[in-house]
Amino acid sequence: MTHLEGMRLTVKICGIRTPDAIAAASEGGARAVGFVFYPKSPRAVSVELAATLARMVPTGMRAIGLFVDPDEEYLESIVSQVPLDVLQLHGAESPERVAEIRAAYGIPVMKAVRVATAADLEQVPPYEAVADMLLFDAKLPANVAALPGGNGVPFDWSILAGRRWDRPWMLSGGLNVDNLAEAVAETGARAVDVSSGVETRPGLKDPARIRSLLAVAADL
Repeated sequence: MTHLEGMRLTVKICGIRTPDAIAAASEGGARAVGFVFYPKSPRAVSVELAATLARMVPTGMRAIGLFVDPDEEYLESIVSQVPLDVLQLHGAESPERVAEIRAAYGIPVMKAVRVATAADLEQVPPYEAVADMLLFDAKLPANVAALPGGNGVPFDWSILAGRRWDRPWMLSGGLNVDNLAEAVAETGARAVDVSSGVETRPGLKDPARIRSLLAVAADL
């Protein structure tokens, strides 16, 4: 089953690095947690730590691995050691590359699409044809130095208003306890991905903030 959506809002907490964060996510009702396999990120985890944490993920919650333009050797080293339910591709992977990865590992693939204007949605159909899920994240200006994700910046949610796709999709980008309800109402999203919005600093998840956000999500 690859569908992350349902009647209740699905929440993924990304950038998990501690057992406490997994426990808070699980207790609060999150449906997925994400592990970042991008060395430049403050949320990056080693394969050893990820393997340990992934085995703590309870039944019913998905372990998702975030990758940025990974080569075969790196992907193989992670997938062979860490039990992952979904591979999230958050780089400039082409539709062809997405299809290759999905076929090679037999694991559902979610492709991130960066959005700044409505024109950015023109790239969706080719990815929709090969990915199991989509994720819409903010695209920052070219002159802004930033990570591929987890920058705490939302985009214009009205771009997604009224849109429908054949694949399940998640909303990401600057979501937190204060704007989650507005984001969901504006976009119609039934699945969201939160990272920086539940941190005290980049890479340090706050269990209390995770619980607070999930309490809001439970009513959406």
